[in-house]
Amino acid sequence: MTGQPRAGSAAGRPGTAAPDLSARVRQRFAAEATPVTPAAVVSAVRAEPTAAVLGDTVVLRMADRVHDDLVGAGPLGPLLADPEVTDVLVNGTRVWVDRGDGLRQVAVPVGTVDDVRRLAQRLAATAGRRLDDGSPYADARLADGTRLHAVLPPVATDGPYLSLRTFRQRPFTLDELVDHGTVPRPVAPLLAAVVAARLAYLVTGGTGSGKTTLLNTLLGLVPGTERIVLVEDAAELHPRHPHVVGLQARTSNVEGSGAVGLSDLVRQALRMRPDRLVVGECRGGEVVGLLAALNTGHDGGAGTLHANAPSDVPARLEALGLLGGLPRAALHAQVTAALQVVFQMRRGRHGRVLESVSLLLPDGPDRLVSVVPAWLRGRGLGLAARALGALIQQRGVPVPPILAQPWPGGAWSGSAETSS
Repeated sequence: MTGQPRAGSAAGRPGTAAPDLSARVRQRFAAEATPVTPAAVVSAVRAEPTAAVLGDTVVLRMADRVHDDLVGAGPLGPLLADPEVTDVLVNGTRVWVDRGDGLRQVAVPVGTVDDVRRLAQRLAATAGRRLDDGSPYADARLADGTRLHAVLPPVATDGPYLSLRTFRQRPFTLDELVDHGTVPRPVAPLLAAVVAARLAYLVTGGTGSGKTTLLNTLLGLVPGTERIVLVEDAAELHPRHPHVVGLQARTSNVEGSGAVGLSDLVRQALRMRPDRLVVGECRGGEVVGLLAALNTGHDGGAGTLHANAPSDVPARLEALGLLGGLPRAALHAQVTAALQVVFQMRRGRHGRVLESVSLLLPDGPDRLVSVVPAWLRGRGLGLAARALGALIQQRGVPVPPILAQPWPGGAWSGSAETSS
């Protein structure tokens, strides 16, 4: 066919023709004030003279590209749509991607520094955030759940800088985490038993270690007859569960009013008849409200906490408790009564893995909380294995096989002792 361009020709490559076409279509939408819907973009692309000689597949690809340029993430759109991508970072005009095995620089034509600045401003604007010289940084959540952080020059010395964190719309099942190597197969029943026994737990780890991923999975194990109330700074948790309601914090407007913080939301959540109260990430004084809730009959609650190692958890809780006006001794007393288990996540060279399962136990004459391991990756059972098995058993849940192994001093007895 003489009228059809060859696959390798410039007209047949959407990446070659899209920039000029995108500009023309953008001008058309601006002039006509037409809503930018996918169907309207396809019609606008088909109306272009150059589209007459293109096949339907190429036209649809170009329409997707133009739609991304108009209302989406532009050239970053395909990366954000990739289910393997967890982070997209833009440093000026250089793009880095994390697919779970560390950052890799990729060749993505994001244009000039000014193009990246306009993209950052448009993304921030779609989330209702201001991003300009007067407010050179913004933290926002996009419509698809992607978390955006952007910083403009001169604050960003070689910027603009964009940091986009994507979230899997369909949470992993526990079996999928096992298949991915995140959770060892013998440990999976232990995680399920902690949830079934309604023990309160924290998922801890560094930034990007997979805390939200594991928490999503564990919440999916909650019986469907129970109501989960989520409290989050940004709505990132989407557990596969039939009865989930979420509360999201709100920042102040340009006049400095209207902010709704996590501490306020925790108080509201307590009036919503939660069977499981979950704070997506404890960052401040809201930890006091969570501890108070877990000490008033709300078993099985959960949250995430930044901590580089399990041993850092008590100090992190102390610091957050002080922000909420809770003295050290009172904080430790509340933690002892409210929280039982710590799941530590770690991001390594080969992905994100569950590093350890520990118990929060009072220690010493002052009854200060310490973290005692029950299981450690690569080392097996820890000193708190018996105590964790006893807690699970006391709540009417069978002891997981990994905790029912014989000990050097004799067979499992269900004792609450913390040492073998």
